[in-house]
Amino acid sequence: MPNGKPAGVRCPQLTVDNHCLLFDKPERPAVCVSLRPSEEMCGANDQEAMNRLTCLEKLTRPNSSPAAPFHQIVEPDC
Repeated sequence: MPNGKPAGVRCPQLTVDNHCLLFDKPERPAVCVSLRPSEEMCGANDQEAMNRLTCLEKLTRPNSSPAAPFHQIVEPDC
């Protein structure tokens, strides 16, 4: 995706079991390389992870209101 992935859109590089098809490949986007999984970011299961990533996308999209500190992002309904 030359212009990046739109917020709220599932990454087309994810397999059905949420593994990245570009992991360890040079074409993997820098933003993906920079993400480091943690319980704070990923939660306890796939659904919590998706909820938290969705919140991060909403809070960091251009022209959004200032993002809350990451540790405050705990609810799926940002």
